[in-house]
Amino acid sequence: MSNIETEIKTKKTKRLLSIDALRGFDMFWILGAEGLFSALFIITGLSFFNLAANEMLHSAWHGFTFYDLIFPLFILLSGVSLGLAAKPIAGLSKQQKNEKYRHAIKRLVLLIVLGVLYNHGWGTGIPADFGEIRYVSVLGRIGLAWFVAAMLVWHFKTKTQLYITAAIFVGYWIILSFVSIGDFGGSNLGPELSINAWVDQTMLPGIRYQNLAVDPEGLLSNLGSILNCLVGVFIGRLMSKQKQVANVLLRNLLIIGVVSLSAGWLLNSFLPVNKTLWTPTFVLVTCGWSTLFLALFYWLIDMQNWQTWAKPFAIIGMNSIIIYLGTSLMNWQYLVNSFFGGILSPLSEGWQALWTIVFLLLLQWLLLAWMYRHKIFIKV
Repeated sequence: MSNIETEIKTKKTKRLLSIDALRGFDMFWILGAEGLFSALFIITGLSFFNLAANEMLHSAWHGFTFYDLIFPLFILLSGVSLGLAAKPIAGLSKQQKNEKYRHAIKRLVLLIVLGVLYNHGWGTGIPADFGEIRYVSVLGRIGLAWFVAAMLVWHFKTKTQLYITAAIFVGYWIILSFVSIGDFGGSNLGPELSINAWVDQTMLPGIRYQNLAVDPEGLLSNLGSILNCLVGVFIGRLMSKQKQVANVLLRNLLIIGVVSLSAGWLLNSFLPVNKTLWTPTFVLVTCGWSTLFLALFYWLIDMQNWQTWAKPFAIIGMNSIIIYLGTSLMNWQYLVNSFFGGILSPLSEGWQALWTIVFLLLLQWLLLAWMYRHKIFIKV
């Protein structure tokens, strides 16, 4: 058995391998793997690969593709980890509480800063114009969702957390459907005149993504992503309570997933599923799919003990933040050309595209495997 396999097996006693593997599987698709289906379609001409490639694109506006699931799944899993570990802090000393608060604030600020770094900060370089920064980001949203969920877990009972979650769900629905300011809002959910667009254009500092009317990681839609994290907290707490009765836990995860997914699509006619606005129906659909994927990984890995195939994904999942930053800050294509250009250049277009992606993924995974072997984990 390799050192990597031994270390993962040892860590399994402390954390569920299925969660790390699912997190890694989620990250796998934004490291470059989303292009595999397009390359395979060029090679084979099979319509299946064309359909799969279309699922690797974000929805134009209303609707849902599996690529839309990547971000909310990651947020839900951060909530699951919180639900498995976090407890109320009322019984802690003042010093222990302050340490908790410092960690939470540091994590939030660091993720916001790293998000700006991922966005390449100032596109115009230094001297800096603070009006040219895109302050909102994927990492910033992850940090904010986790921070709010942590504060609720630390300070409120489970029943109160449920009430707050329901209030956010209903409140955000009401805001999207009924609140209007001038031409914005009042059930207008288009890309130009939603209430989210008014909030981003009026209150969001810096620039918006591609100067769109509403930023995909804008201010108001944080309410939706906070819901994904809170649902993850409840699922994590359920997993903690029912870990000794795996069959019951699996059944409950499947029920939660199916009910949430069904409810999301049933309510779609009243409030469309929309990723950019992160509508409450989008929350239901993504929480449904996320829970079903978690149930599948839990059954395969932790119940059936089929772990070999999951270990490469777990290695990604253990350093997910650092490799995500690497997709923006490192020129992986240059490294692929440097190492494998002589192999790739004689190939046809389709095969060249396919092997470029394979080599790109391999280089990233080898870096993560090296970090894992040396017990280097970049946690925020």
